[in-house]
Amino acid sequence: MSKLRLLFDRFTLALITVVAVATILPVHGQGALFFEHATTAAIALLFFLHGAKLSRRAIIEGAMHWRLHGVIFIWTFVVFPLLGWALGPLLRPLLGEALYMGVIYLCVLPGTVQSAIAFTSIARGNIPAAVCAASASSILGIVLTPLLLQLLLQTDTSVLGGSASLLDAIGEIGLQIFLPFVVGHLMRPLIGGWMSTRASLVRAVDQGSILLVVYTAFSASVVAGLWKSVGFSALSWLVLVCILLLAIVLSLVTWSTRRMGFSREDEITIVFCSSKKSLANGVPMAGVLFGTAVIGPVLLPLMLFHQIQLMVCAVLAQHYLRQDVESTTSLPG
Repeated sequence: MSKLRLLFDRFTLALITVVAVATILPVHGQGALFFEHATTAAIALLFFLHGAKLSRRAIIEGAMHWRLHGVIFIWTFVVFPLLGWALGPLLRPLLGEALYMGVIYLCVLPGTVQSAIAFTSIARGNIPAAVCAASASSILGIVLTPLLLQLLLQTDTSVLGGSASLLDAIGEIGLQIFLPFVVGHLMRPLIGGWMSTRASLVRAVDQGSILLVVYTAFSASVVAGLWKSVGFSALSWLVLVCILLLAIVLSLVTWSTRRMGFSREDEITIVFCSSKKSLANGVPMAGVLFGTAVIGPVLLPLMLFHQIQLMVCAVLAQHYLRQDVESTTSLPG
């Protein structure tokens, strides 16, 4: 994989373009209402596809490794959130309240599904366990993300400008994410074969849904004065904070996994499933949990971290692969 591709993949360029268009031509009025309904449909389609991709066999095979899943759960929903919270006294003055809220939101999100599995596969890790862990993380995040957000920010989600209290928010997120996911998985026997032969189309719909949601969210924030409240200095600090968070987590996850005696394949799965945060889950959840005035700053840390994690983990996956190839070729006979 070339360095150019790592830095400028098509989806990243599309995300940058969408943010630029939302800044110059934000949708508002009746157009905003139309995009709001389109976004709801896009989210449902996105998680319907996620559910339809998930193999029942992979769930059964991966679910047996309880020790591995426990470690991933602790890093995703305990250590990562505590790390963001502990850095609060440093981050608040550097970033401002809105961007710091975004960092906390980033830290309490579930892990990714597609890229965690893809990088585990490239690095020759435990793929069934990665499928199960990543999918379970997304489902658990429906409840744990709003709960942890309220706990760490010490306020109800409705106070953040969202449309619902904590229980209402969990219910709304469940309807938007979990229900389409379950329906898609139940329909896998009917459409799984069709999807496997049209992988590029499914990926385009998958990524297009995220881009639509990002455009709608950023348009609302631009209309509410996003770029007047977020300056270049805060953005520069935010990039460094995202790099620091990822470096700390990757280093500690790798070190602790080896200390606990996991196999190389399980180490790879834990590293990639514990260190990544989901843009696909984070954008629609933010629409429920936050108001239009803060949703843009809240999403900025996630979008930056998303690209940084893809670049770093792509290099890391290639490193694991080279190690495996070298160890295989050096074996006698």
